[in-house]
Amino acid sequence: MRRLFPVTDQTPPADVREDREWSLDELADAYAYPAGEEREGAWLRANMVSSLDGAAQHDGRSQPISSDADMRIFGTLRGLADAVVVGAETVRLEGYRPARAREAFADRRTAAGQGPAPAIVVVSASLGLDFSLPLFTKPLVPTLVLTGAAAAPDRIRDAEKAGAEVVVAGDGPGVEPARAVRALAERGLVRLLTEGGPRMLGQFAAAGVLDELCLTVSPTMTVGDAQRIAGGPALPDPARFALASVLEEEGFLFTRYRKV
Repeated sequence: MRRLFPVTDQTPPADVREDREWSLDELADAYAYPAGEEREGAWLRANMVSSLDGAAQHDGRSQPISSDADMRIFGTLRGLADAVVVGAETVRLEGYRPARAREAFADRRTAAGQGPAPAIVVVSASLGLDFSLPLFTKPLVPTLVLTGAAAAPDRIRDAEKAGAEVVVAGDGPGVEPARAVRALAERGLVRLLTEGGPRMLGQFAAAGVLDELCLTVSPTMTVGDAQRIAGGPALPDPARFALASVLEEEGFLFTRYRKV
């Protein structure tokens, strides 16, 4: 990150505004979760990337419209989170692996009472997942699987046998977003980060539980019919968010919006 366009009354120091790459500590300070009265219970933020023409992916993956700076922010947001919440389809498409401990965030996480790495939380109604993958069998922090009460008992047993903790967060076949957030908060996971996919982000937004959106605007165009960053039925009225900050590097805009 080389430029900050302040949009709040918290103008950064002059040395931070210089045209240079930000350190991970500076990024972590810029993206710190709200504390105290500003955050009541869990805080759910999303991190997504979009092309100029609204595509959230190209050929089924987000990497082609991303950048090195985008991945630095990706890593920083993970380094600050208690848990990373992701949909089953995204796990399959992006080849998710367990989160790793990073020395750059070790002291910060210890001071915040966090474990060495965020837990990965997979949301799946069908539990149609490969439970032999390292995400489930070899995580540094046990992986959680959120599902509904109608999930097949044999798939629940498969998940638990692999080492995952299964959490029922819905009375039907799927997961209810508000119940999911409460279930994670009850386990002490209050700094939440979701990385998609679009359908799950749409469900969180529609349920009114999305507190913050970190959106990278990529200076690319993909055309085609790729998904937007959020999918699902339209809201009766658009949900309003306020711009909190903008960073820029090589034409990529790294925006942060908070729910009004």
